[in-house]
Amino acid sequence: MTEDEIAAWLRDSDPTLRWQVERDLDSAPESVWHETRSRVATEGHGAALLARQDEDGQWAGGAYFPAHVSPDEPGQPWTATTWSLNALREWGVPPDALRPDTAGLLDRNARWEYDDLPYWGGEVDACINGYTLANGGWLGADVSPIAAWLVGHRLADGGWNCEWVEGATRSSFHSTLNALVGILDFEERTGGTPELTAARQGAQEYLLERGLLRRRSTGETHAPWATHFAYPYRWFYSVLRAADYFRAASLHDGVRPDERMAEAIALIRDARDADGTWHQQLRHEGRTWFEVDVPPGQPSRWLTFHALRVLEWWDAAHRPARV
Repeated sequence: MTEDEIAAWLRDSDPTLRWQVERDLDSAPESVWHETRSRVATEGHGAALLARQDEDGQWAGGAYFPAHVSPDEPGQPWTATTWSLNALREWGVPPDALRPDTAGLLDRNARWEYDDLPYWGGEVDACINGYTLANGGWLGADVSPIAAWLVGHRLADGGWNCEWVEGATRSSFHSTLNALVGILDFEERTGGTPELTAARQGAQEYLLERGLLRRRSTGETHAPWATHFAYPYRWFYSVLRAADYFRAASLHDGVRPDERMAEAIALIRDARDADGTWHQQLRHEGRTWFEVDVPPGQPSRWLTFHALRVLEWWDAAHRPARV
C-alpha cells in the first residue's frame, strides 16, 4: 500500500482508534479528532464494553479476575473490572460515560482477589497498582496511597517486580513498564507528585540501560516476547509498547528521544511488512468480551498505528535542522 492508502486504511477503523490516528498521525484540527472521540462511548468497541458494566460498577463480577473462572480455561481471562477500565481509559472514553459514580461503586463493591483488599487501596502487585493508579486518576478516586506505594516499592536496580512478595530482588521488564505507563497516565491527568515523577524518571533508566530489550549482564535479548508484537498489549512487555511509552514520556517531559533506544527503533522499523503494515504476531490467550484486533498473521491497524507513531516521533527528532 502507498502511504496514502495506509492512512486511509487506518482511518477506516473503530472510533477508539480513528480519533488517535487523526490526532497523532494526520495532525488533523482538534475539532476533527474531538468529534470522532465523542463517538467512542456511543459506537463500536467503547459502547459495547460500556454496555457490559454491572450495576455494582464492576465487569464480570470481579476486580482482576471474573467471578467465575474455570481451572481448565485457557490463558488468563481479560473480562474483569481492571482490564475493562484499562481499555475504556486507553480508548479515550470520558468518565461520565460509565455508570454514575463508578469510582464510588467500586469503592463499595469491588475487592481484590488477594486478601480481599479494597479496590482503590491497591494490591501488592506493581502491575495492578500501576493500572489502578491510572484508572483512579481517570475516574477521580483517591489513589494517593497507591502513588506512595509505587514510590516506596522500587527495587534497588531501579524498577519494579510484581513477585517481590515472593522474594524477587531484581526488576522485571513487564512490571516496570506497567508501573511506568500507569504513573505517566496519572501524572498527565492530575499532575502527580514530585516524588512520583522522580520515581518514574529513575525507573525509566532500568529499561534504557538495557536498550529496551537486552540483559544488562550478558547483552543477550531478554526473552522472545520482547520482540513479538501483539495488540491488545495486556500486561506483556514488548519493544514496541515500551517505545510507545517513551514517546509519551518524552513529549510529557519536553525532552528529546534517548539515543539508547536506537536498536529498539531499528527493530520496530525492520518488522514492517512489504505492504507497509505491521502484522499481529501472536495472541495473548484468554477470555475476552469481543475481539478488537485481527488474528495472528494479519495486518493490524493498532500495531501499525503505534509503530508509525513511534517512528514519526523518532525521525522528527533526528531530521537535520533547516538552515
